[in-house]
Amino acid sequence: MKKLSIVAFSGVLALSAAAFAQAPDPIVGTWTLDVAKSTYKPGPAPKSATLVVEAAGKGYKIAIDVMGPDGKAMKWGWTNTEDGKEFAITGNPMYDAGTTTRTSPKEGTNVYKKAGKTIVTAKTSVSADGKTLTATSTGTDAKGQAINNVALYIKK
Repeated sequence: MKKLSIVAFSGVLALSAAAFAQAPDPIVGTWTLDVAKSTYKPGPAPKSATLVVEAAGKGYKIAIDVMGPDGKAMKWGWTNTEDGKEFAITGNPMYDAGTTTRTSPKEGTNVYKKAGKTIVTAKTSVSADGKTLTATSTGTDAKGQAINNVALYIKK
């Protein structure tokens, strides 16, 4: 009986370890901006935004589709390695490069740059239930105004 219990416990432990090892990365997925629950200062807020995060080697491929407050669409993105090394950003006239540092599986910081100068720093976090991503951005917009945005995304 003891042998059977040890074998059963070992099996449960192995299954638990396998399930934990294969736990999905909380940041990976498709996220939709909840405009009503987000704040954009000085504003105005975009009409909509979708953020797609895919695993890419030791980092992520990020694609962002935004419908601006003026109704103009913009697609931009990057691929990073999350080690603080600079990467190219394409499709956004405000930024040409950035860095990402991940502080935990659910938290990280992105620094967006233009011509070597830091423009915006965005701290991101995924909620405990994995359903909400919050990006808090501070910096300066193209007009030199201070930015203080809190964008709330819902996982699809």
